[in-house]
Amino acid sequence: MNEGLTLDDLAAPLRALRLLAADFGHLSAPAVRVTPIYPERLELAFHDDLAGFEGWRDALGIAPDAVTHGTQSGGRTRVLRSSIEYAGAELELVAYARIPAEALVGAAA
Repeated sequence: MNEGLTLDDLAAPLRALRLLAADFGHLSAPAVRVTPIYPERLELAFHDDLAGFEGWRDALGIAPDAVTHGTQSGGRTRVLRSSIEYAGAELELVAYARIPAEALVGAAA
C-alpha cells in the first residue's frame, strides 16, 4: 500500500467520478473502486451486467476493438476490460459475467 497518501492524492479519480456522475448519471450504476494502491485509477466494474458495460463503453467512445476479452475462475467467468484516460485519471471499465454451464459443456466437447 502507498503509505502517507492523503485523500488529496486521490483527487484525479475522485474528480473523474464526479464528472461521470454529472455527465452519465442515466447509465447503469457500476461498482466503483478508488484505492491508494493505484492512486490515479478509477475502476467501474459490472457484475453480470454486460449490457451496462457496453452502455458505458459506447458513451465514453471506447472502440469495441479496444476491449480485451478473457476468462477467469477456470473458464467459468467471462471478463471484459478496457481503460482510457478520463479527466486526468486512468478509467478502467471491467465486466464479469458467468459463462452458462451448457456453454462450458459444449466447449469441452
